Amino acid sequence: MAVGRNSLVAALDVGTSKVACFIARFEGGLPRVVGVGQQASRGMRAGTITDMEATEQSIRAAVEAAERMAGETVREVFVNVSGTTIASQSFGVEVGIAGRVIADADLRRVLSQGRAQYRPPDREVLHAIPIGYAIDGARGIRDPRGMYGERLGVDMYVVTAQAGPVRNHSVCVARSHLGIAGMVVSPYAAGLACLVDDEMELGITVIDMGGGTTSIAVFYDRMLVHAAVLGIGGMHVTNDIARGLLTPMADAERMKTLYGSAMPGARDDQETIDVPQVGETDHISPNHVPRSVLNAIIRARVEETFELVAKHLAQAGLQRLGGRKIVLTGGASQLQGTRDLAAQVLGKQVRIGRPIGISGLPEATSGPAFSVCAGLINYAARAPVEALLAGPPAEEPASPGPMRRIGLWLKNNF
Repeated sequence: MAVGRNSLVAALDVGTSKVACFIARFEGGLPRVVGVGQQASRGMRAGTITDMEATEQSIRAAVEAAERMAGETVREVFVNVSGTTIASQSFGVEVGIAGRVIADADLRRVLSQGRAQYRPPDREVLHAIPIGYAIDGARGIRDPRGMYGERLGVDMYVVTAQAGPVRNHSVCVARSHLGIAGMVVSPYAAGLACLVDDEMELGITVIDMGGGTTSIAVFYDRMLVHAAVLGIGGMHVTNDIARGLLTPMADAERMKTLYGSAMPGARDDQETIDVPQVGETDHISPNHVPRSVLNAIIRARVEETFELVAKHLAQAGLQRLGGRKIVLTGGASQLQGTRDLAAQVLGKQVRIGRPIGISGLPEATSGPAFSVCAGLINYAARAPVEALLAGPPAEEPASPGPMRRIGLWLKNNF
């Protein structure tokens, strides 16, 4: 997973409302986007594939557009996973190291053992992230390589998803003639795109507001310590408008984008909006409603979304680790008034997150709606420690005899 100089990396964000593909070249270790493709998503509902053929066509169209712009052909992609079946758990594991110096093989062994130990039925492990290490009971060690000890322990944070949806995701990408270089949960990718190192260090919560889902990621001590996905997003707001005002979905989306706000305005009762009615084809006599009616519908759903986020964070006990700051990102976060309503409901400082640390993005794809896709590129650039799991797990060694101990000591010290 480590990216070399001048390497080509492709990211594929398969969302409920759109499919986006970025192709980036790493020049001197820094990513520069050379190709961008975007396509309306079909066959997806709440981050889960419901029509394989339709989703495959959307993926192919987005990737082909990015390849044409880049003048390159990609064979592998980093792809997101955003379904509501995502779950996570923290636990610890320990292995013996017989007093020798700790090397990469030992880290791979303890991480592999931890991943093997946590294998819930019918679920796929997407991330196995080491939060901290311990040597002979001494905790708080970030990187134990080069140290000596008898027992090496690790606290791990594991993110899983139901096996069926993940395999459908993999098959759909494979049917588009692409290999998978890595699968990353959407909130993790969004955080890697939008956060600076100090925010990750001090503790922060990222809320990625997509079309069909709202994803939550909590970072602390520069590590992902929690990830979850809620089955509510911007398309639910559009559905509410369509039902509440009896207007077609396309017109509901247009009104939301042009006139909608999650916070009331002083002149909302005085301004009226033309609302085309369902079933009318001539649009000669549209219904007229005050803007306050539209905004009341929007506010109710967006407020419910943030209340669900607050409830989830409280139940997970993450109010302290999540810090006093929220970063909102994703396409639905661009709705007027969303930032102010989030600050009001969650009681924290809020900013809108956009992709950082990546160059070459066209202006149209540099906003919050493309944070996940940009974050997949940054994931490849960071070469996460969990990449150690890519190698074959080392076997647990038998307790060495006296001569074997001497041989190990000579090997490690000379």
